[in-house]
Amino acid sequence: MVGKVIVVGAINTDLVITTPTLPVPGETVVGSNLQTFGGGKGANAAVAASRAGANVTLIGAVGNDEYGKYALESLQNDGVNVSNVAILKNETSGIALITVDTKGENQIVLSPGANGAISAEYVRDTLTELLPSADIVLVSTEIPFKAIAAAVETTSKFGVKCVLNPAPVIPGLEDLLAFGPILTPNEIELDELANNITGVSKSGERSEKVSDDLYTLNKKTESAVIATLGAEGSAFLIPGGEVEQIPCYLNTNVVDTTGAGDTFNGVLVTQLAVGEALNTAVNTAVIAASLSVSAAGAREGMPDKDSIANACQQHLKACISS
Repeated sequence: MVGKVIVVGAINTDLVITTPTLPVPGETVVGSNLQTFGGGKGANAAVAASRAGANVTLIGAVGNDEYGKYALESLQNDGVNVSNVAILKNETSGIALITVDTKGENQIVLSPGANGAISAEYVRDTLTELLPSADIVLVSTEIPFKAIAAAVETTSKFGVKCVLNPAPVIPGLEDLLAFGPILTPNEIELDELANNITGVSKSGERSEKVSDDLYTLNKKTESAVIATLGAEGSAFLIPGGEVEQIPCYLNTNVVDTTGAGDTFNGVLVTQLAVGEALNTAVNTAVIAASLSVSAAGAREGMPDKDSIANACQQHLKACISS
């Protein structure tokens, strides 16, 4: 069975330099040669989902320039349907300037270009045409709020499952939680979004803060909330349940963490699209994200369906033998 996934989000070209250390303000650090990769959270998640076996359609925008052509060709090569990506003549394509240190940590500066010009009307009209044939819609937040709102509201109207990745957290997102999207923040975004709702900045132990924040968002959405925790794996909460922790099982050589969150989201929606239970979907997404950090560039380490299946099988054997 192949799930039908729609992704609404940003499309960028990533310009990457690897350095011994990340620069601090005012510091110049000499790094390696410039590398060019496809990027943007929406586009990256679409690639991850396609490699994981989903039928993926991407809704977004690029400029009518060489970076836009490169971005679309790169996506098509990974099997992503880009026929609903708008080409905006008066806009440049999105560009991300990324510095990655030898530990795999990164700093990113983003010029949104066409991503910042995609309209709510375009998103609403395109989704109305494509739904309800899709199994799930993934929405990321590197596009204007009105476009994000149109995506969440239209998906809800058609009764299709929606996953909202609040990366970054932008003003107004809390107003969309009433539509009941599944949320997939990282730890920082989880805390920020919960604080925006409660007006209280929590203190205390990390695990306690994560649990409190999950309950805060779960109460607001009445839907699952899944927090990605980097090397610690993931924690999630379903309505009426208790917080569950999925550890990071694989001991992967970390080269670049840039696309790990996008891999997680792409694989998560691929699993949910075919009806997998949430805990199974999260577990598989954690394993895929662990595999993804082994190569430079947001997409270079993203695993395919067979690699994910093999890693999951190895983990199962390890659990049985332990």
